[in-house]
Amino acid sequence: MAICVANYFRKVDIQMKLSKYLAPTLRDVPAEAEISSHQLMLRAGLMRKLASGVYSYLPLGLRALKKVENIVRAGMDSHGAQELLMSALLPKEYYEQSGRWEVFGEDMFRLKDRGSRDFCLGPTHEEIFTDTVKNNIHSYKQLPVTLYQIQTKYRDERRPRFGVIRSREFIMKDAYSFDRDQAGLDASYDNMYKAYCSIFDAMELDYLAVDADSGAMGGSGSQEFMVKSDIGEDTIAYCTCGYCANEEKAQCVAGTPDTAEMKALNKIHTPNSRTIDELVESLNTTAKSFAKTLIYRADDKLVAVMLRGDREVNETKLKNHLGALELELASADDVVRVTGAPVGFAGPVGLKEKITVLADNEVAAMKNFVIGANEGDYHFENANIGRDFEPDFVGDFRNITEGDICPVCGKAEIKTCRGIEVGHIFKLGTKYTEAMNCTVLNENGKDQTLIMGCYGIGVSRCLAAIIEQHSDENGIVWPMSVAPYHVAVVPVNVKDETQSKLAEEIYNELISKGVEAVLDDRDERVGVKFKDADLIGYPLRITVGKKAAEGIVEYKERKSGDMQELTVDDAVAKVLDAVR
Repeated sequence: MAICVANYFRKVDIQMKLSKYLAPTLRDVPAEAEISSHQLMLRAGLMRKLASGVYSYLPLGLRALKKVENIVRAGMDSHGAQELLMSALLPKEYYEQSGRWEVFGEDMFRLKDRGSRDFCLGPTHEEIFTDTVKNNIHSYKQLPVTLYQIQTKYRDERRPRFGVIRSREFIMKDAYSFDRDQAGLDASYDNMYKAYCSIFDAMELDYLAVDADSGAMGGSGSQEFMVKSDIGEDTIAYCTCGYCANEEKAQCVAGTPDTAEMKALNKIHTPNSRTIDELVESLNTTAKSFAKTLIYRADDKLVAVMLRGDREVNETKLKNHLGALELELASADDVVRVTGAPVGFAGPVGLKEKITVLADNEVAAMKNFVIGANEGDYHFENANIGRDFEPDFVGDFRNITEGDICPVCGKAEIKTCRGIEVGHIFKLGTKYTEAMNCTVLNENGKDQTLIMGCYGIGVSRCLAAIIEQHSDENGIVWPMSVAPYHVAVVPVNVKDETQSKLAEEIYNELISKGVEAVLDDRDERVGVKFKDADLIGYPLRITVGKKAAEGIVEYKERKSGDMQELTVDDAVAKVLDAVR
């Protein structure tokens, strides 16, 4: 046993010496990498690509990933959640019970076993957790309970991009709370909100908690934790009053109704003017004078949605209103069939085929606006709702934009920024527990359907988000809490016995005191070592050079760039203080 233990620690020692460590850094930026975190994760040797949206983590990357996992785990455990681990290979039957086997569509990886039974690679686990609670918790006295796992998920993204920001295989922490009633759910939700704040604070992320759409998960009451980043795929709308929402969810106010007198409807010739920009130039007016009509296919039906000429359709709001599983712009052939005109001339007056017409609430406040005439090269001017046409429904169907009035305070103007979603919490209600008959006996011995919350964190995505916010022109600048190693000890010349011996002594002392250190014992030029240290992003560096015989070393902080000449004892003390 003594020999085995000795060999184990010697193995650990060798692994932390860079001459034997798998950390293949790259000088050039990989052509496939579009954003800083993707570039740096490849260049710093954290991961390597296997296929589009599929990556392998190398030793440095895995260490950092495990640090992120442990921060998540500590935050969940300290707020009363219990960890377990589910299978990633899931039978079709569970998703059929909830109705989501079809909802996930092409995003779900599906397969059959040798007995031709249908399975999927788990995209998310609401159904499986619900079934576990259904079969193992039977009394209200066992509630509330919050269960979680940290596990690989699989989604066949149409367009994987940005490295692990949007990939087809990713590590996620998903948690689910089960309560008797709404009050219990509210308490569990607030508890998880606090847990998430503690988790993202520990990662040193600059984030916002924003109101969000629940999407395919269902339920009500939903917030995303968004890391501020210029490369974020999501737009965040926020106000000085405290309102903060994802663009998909952000409410838009109707605006002040126009009180102008209605003018006579008039058909005008608009040759070669299909787009709003072309019409603005042709008619010498502004985009705010137009109400454009867009034709969409929602599942198997065609619908028309109207909004002001300078606005964009919020497809999430439209999809939710229609209850559609799939939503896309109608084909050119469908547009011609419904309107009788080419794309670009659609309008609500004189449609050739009866379809549902939806109007954004801003259009309902307009007067004397321009619309398509459902005839090539023609538009109507001075159109008005109520006189010339009547939409089937008026609602909020547009994206909020910077400068719009805040929907909460009604005074200040909305500001926007970009963000990366790293966490999402939902109040699911009874969507899954009803579908799967998940009940407990209450104090009266009656069955009571449980009410659920759902709480997700993209663990691998957090790693990329940290790098996006903590990097510079030289490489990664890891926060101490997630750095793969705390300090790099670098002898300038490994062939100099004095330097090598002192570097190894410092390294061994740091290891013995619980500091995660690496020794760069490679026979490389010192400039190469420094570049790699900055690229990988060790928070601290101790350089052992010409003053080694005097017991003097150079101490450097990666974040500030500050360098000092210190005695060995002082350098070690500063490392210990910084790590603590």
